[in-house]
Amino acid sequence: MPALMATDITARIVWLGLVCDQGAQGIRSGSVERIVAGYDGPKGDRHSGVIRPSCVRVKDMHKEGTEIRNVRQFSIVSAEELSAVAKDMGLDRVDPVWLGATMVIEGIEDFTHVPPSSRLQAPDGTTLVIDMQNRPCQFPAREIESDHPGRGKDFMPAARGRRGVTAWVEREGTLAVGDDLSLHIPDQRVWTHLDKTLSATARKA
Repeated sequence: MPALMATDITARIVWLGLVCDQGAQGIRSGSVERIVAGYDGPKGDRHSGVIRPSCVRVKDMHKEGTEIRNVRQFSIVSAEELSAVAKDMGLDRVDPVWLGATMVIEGIEDFTHVPPSSRLQAPDGTTLVIDMQNRPCQFPAREIESDHPGRGKDFMPAARGRRGVTAWVEREGTLAVGDDLSLHIPDQRVWTHLDKTLSATARKA
């Protein structure tokens, strides 16, 4: 019996990008029309690789810089959420370039909160596994501040809960602007103790 349930929800890829310059201090991505997705991630992107050094997101588990599995090969954001972030920031738009995004999709409401381990599958079978929601951080804020002085500080509060997700490649293939992605979700209910555990953890923070 399948553990992943096909849904009738689809998303369309409206933008793709790669962070190519290994020597650059910033995180800006450059727009491309097509990405080759291998098991090590998007070919030619700074974030590709089967392993990566751990970062602050997992500091409670691993000392920063520890070698861990790379489940942050792709940074995926939604056009709908970027529009909401831009509105709250008083900008006409939030350019995915500033975020170091790999992909912008449209068509899935509340995209940042899609269940972890959901899949996005392209027509040729290329499949990405959603690891978890991404978190706003200072790096996009710096890029925004560079182009819009005085606005960078507004990014983190505006993007909280709307920063998209990180993902990794389950099945290799090619992704192109205009491709439709089908959403598959885990066939399981929400953990009974989730709200209680999150509340207790928040009180300790």
